[in-house]
Parts: sequence; C-alpha cells; structure tokens
Amino acid sequence: MILLDTHAIYWFLSEDTKLPEHTRQLIESDRNVFVSILSFWEMSIKSSIGKMELPASVTAMIQECKRMGFTLLPIEPAHLERLKFLPKIHGDPFDRLLICQAQEESLTLVTRDENIPKYDVRTFW
Repeated sequence: MILLDTHAIYWFLSEDTKLPEHTRQLIESDRNVFVSILSFWEMSIKSSIGKMELPASVTAMIQECKRMGFTLLPIEPAHLERLKFLPKIHGDPFDRLLICQAQEESLTLVTRDENIPKYDVRTFW
C-alpha cells in the first residue's frame, strides 16, 4: 500500500520522464495506491501562482486517479493530531501532513524528497 507524494502523482499523470521507470511500474502494479487530496490542493496553489503547469484540470486529474483505481485519501482528524508530535525536520507543511497520513494509515510514501526518510515512515523511490 503506497501513498504518492505530490511530485510523484504529478509526474505520473503528466507522463514526465523525471519519474523513474521502476517507480512508474510500482504505481501501475500496486493494487492499493493512495493519493492525498492534499496533493491536489498543493498543485492548485502552485498552478495559481505560476509555479506549476497542470496536465489537466484538478477535477480531471482526480477523475483519472479514480479511473485507475487509486484511492483518494481525505485529511482526517487523526492525521492532523499527528502533526503536533512530528519532529521539525521538514519545514514544508504539505510534506509534513503527507508524512502524518502515511504514518497513520501505515502506507509507504513514494517520494524523492531526501528529508522525508529522516522521519519514522517507510519510503520508496
């Protein structure tokens, strides 16, 4: 069971070659792929300030994820509670909440972020 970091789902949906082939294969073959609603929030913000060009509308990307059988992970109170105890290693609020989601749901976080493995969370890249 895997949770995709924002860059992983973005590169997967936009078919970007920055996503390593072995990571793409994992995403395509795993039957329990989770994508946080947080990632679409982050992409929307970055798109609105000109830092990211989306391959489709947020609605279309979410629909594509559902079509592929991915599970959309909402932000739950338990995820937010974990934030109080998460060490201050990483300053990005989106990544911090993704870490909490992965921890709370016992998911492997698919990320290339070098700071995330410093936490007590399983990662893959």
